[in-house]
Amino acid sequence: MTFTAVDHIATPVLDIAYEHAGDPSGIPVVLLHGFPYDVRAYDEVAAELVGQGDYSVYAPYLRGFGRTRFLSETDLRSGQQGAIGQDLLDFIDALGLDRPIVGGYDWGGRAACIVSALWPERVRGLVTVDGFNIQDIAHSGEPSKPEWEATYWYQYYFHSERGRRGLERNREELCELLWRTWSPTWTAASAEFAASAPSLHNPDFVSVVVHSYRHRFGLAEGDPRYQAIEERLAFGTEIGVPTVVLESGADGVGGPGFAESGDRESFTGRFEYRKVDGVGHNLPQEAPGAFAEAVHLLGAE
Repeated sequence: MTFTAVDHIATPVLDIAYEHAGDPSGIPVVLLHGFPYDVRAYDEVAAELVGQGDYSVYAPYLRGFGRTRFLSETDLRSGQQGAIGQDLLDFIDALGLDRPIVGGYDWGGRAACIVSALWPERVRGLVTVDGFNIQDIAHSGEPSKPEWEATYWYQYYFHSERGRRGLERNREELCELLWRTWSPTWTAASAEFAASAPSLHNPDFVSVVVHSYRHRFGLAEGDPRYQAIEERLAFGTEIGVPTVVLESGADGVGGPGFAESGDRESFTGRFEYRKVDGVGHNLPQEAPGAFAEAVHLLGAE
């Protein structure tokens, strides 16, 4: 583990646990993990950034992961995209970070894209894995290619109460399976999973995950406090901040590649695209050098 400090910060909804590395006076960088991962995805990225540049690196545990906790026992354990986007903005505010570089993949990439799109003045640049990660919920009922749909089985599983119980009872076995199948070329996936597995035992993990995969398909109501954000995202957004898109060349989760997705049109500012061949879904942990290099590119501006 390369982070040197573990701390907490209170936001309006959460007590967010996070890890930190580097000189606090350096260029701030906030790195966000996805599901079903945690901040261990960025150990080597943080080491490279701090070792090669003047960076202050923060890696928060998302809602429902690790030691991050809700402040209220009665708040909806929402996993909707508006919630994780607001969480990132609240985290930046709580720590008083001045225009950090934000980066992430999966859920974390979505949060980073949302803040970059809706509050561009608050960030210096964006590193996003696999492109424009903001969900188009209005069209979530449209089918995709059958071979892609087959890789989404876990999403449909979580739509049912059987899936909720399966995640509750078998969370480590299920999530380790996702690690392996989403990163088919990463021979260390099972071994590395052990370090992140404790974060899946957060008391709100199951509720947040299930809500996330139901809300994005219109099967669950969102938290009203995030409705304004959801409406802005539904109207259509663009990202104008300097951006580096990294594409995993061996991602086990189906979907169109960046070139065929049409995502390029959503990025209107300075832009660079890099494909990382032979790397699966957990790109920062599988190819930390490539991710750190993308951050360096933005930090040099």
